[in-house]
Amino acid sequence: MGGWKLEVLKMALYMSFPVGMFHYFNQPDLFEEWVVKTRRELFPPENMTHKDEIIDCIQKLQEKQELEMLRLLEGGQKT
Repeated sequence: MGGWKLEVLKMALYMSFPVGMFHYFNQPDLFEEWVVKTRRELFPPENMTHKDEIIDCIQKLQEKQELEMLRLLEGGQKT
């Protein structure tokens, strides 16, 4: 029907369309702002006061566990 010219046109379209889409959508300027915004929403920068509170809480729990272990050890030696 269309001959070899139509086949060449179709093959060129089949090959150039994915390459063109890849080139267009792979431009960092188009999505860099979106990626940075999404990343900051998912992984916010660390708040040092929050980190200090977590470290203090962990230390208090460790001290409490150590005191409990010492109390149990002392109780076991007396009997």
